Amino acid sequence: MLDFTSDIADDTASSRPAGRAPDNDQALLDAYSNAVIDVTDRVGPAVVRVEVGPKVKSPRERGGLGSGIVISPDGLVLTNSHVVGTSKEIRLRDVEGIVTDARVLGVDPDTDLALLRADGARHLPYAALGNSKSLRRGQLVVAIGNPLGFESTVTAGVVSALGRSIRSVSGRTIEDVIQTDAALNPGNSGGALVSTRAEVIGINTAIIAGAQGICFAVASNTAQFVLSEIIRHGYVRRAYIGVSGQTAPIPRRHAVVAGIDNSMGALLAQIDQDGPAARAGLLSGDVVIRLDGVEIHGVDDLIRALDHNRIGRTVEMEVLRLGRLRTFDIHPTERKPAPR
Repeated sequence: MLDFTSDIADDTASSRPAGRAPDNDQALLDAYSNAVIDVTDRVGPAVVRVEVGPKVKSPRERGGLGSGIVISPDGLVLTNSHVVGTSKEIRLRDVEGIVTDARVLGVDPDTDLALLRADGARHLPYAALGNSKSLRRGQLVVAIGNPLGFESTVTAGVVSALGRSIRSVSGRTIEDVIQTDAALNPGNSGGALVSTRAEVIGINTAIIAGAQGICFAVASNTAQFVLSEIIRHGYVRRAYIGVSGQTAPIPRRHAVVAGIDNSMGALLAQIDQDGPAARAGLLSGDVVIRLDGVEIHGVDDLIRALDHNRIGRTVEMEVLRLGRLRTFDIHPTERKPAPR
């Protein structure tokens, strides 16, 4: 019995135009392209260029440049706080080249986010914020922004990792950050990271210099929280106890004596003598291991635990002092935002 399989395969291959992918691969490529095109058409008009600084610049003055996302038809725009800085003069340029002045409603350097209002603008194209908790590693995402001044640039990639932590310009840790390999460059800051449902699931914020394909975006759920706080209060409310610290190891013998499982804690390096921590009796050198029953394994855990829910009420702080477990009642106050 003769086998014609290889001959048929060869005839099929020879009849296909050179350079053309197999039909099933072509369908996959078309589906990928159509997904990116659809997202770009739906969200692209909502991404604006953010120009910072005076319109007419002197040789000594340098303006900033970034991206922003219109999130409501009446002109609310999300961007990065490091894009706007302390500038009072901000302009937005849309995909049609129309320039609109904008004002800052609030900034949060701790999450590198800022909220702007486009002056006199109504019925603008806008994008919806999605639920970043629904993301999965490997999911297709599209980044839209203005890298290096090239407007309305689109790149695509995947979610490389979830739940990352990066350090903000204020020194505080930004939690639940999305890592992506979608190509980003200076000017992409404040732009949109979008899912295939055309929902903004991240605000692009950081690029690691010298690395390839490692970029970060603040999760949309974090942006939702910051947005609501700024609209309500003009800034994000957080608890303040008047300390600075660092993550430090806990000697095993101290942990055994104290009956704790912590191998790391938050070492208090400096105490504000007029702050809540000093009034409660805390000293430099104390190592925080629990706050209101929540285990503290480093300074980032302590920062995260001091949220707005602990403002104005007494909380219990457990620390190691000279190897012995001590408990203090501390009354956090509200941390005031830095003036712009």
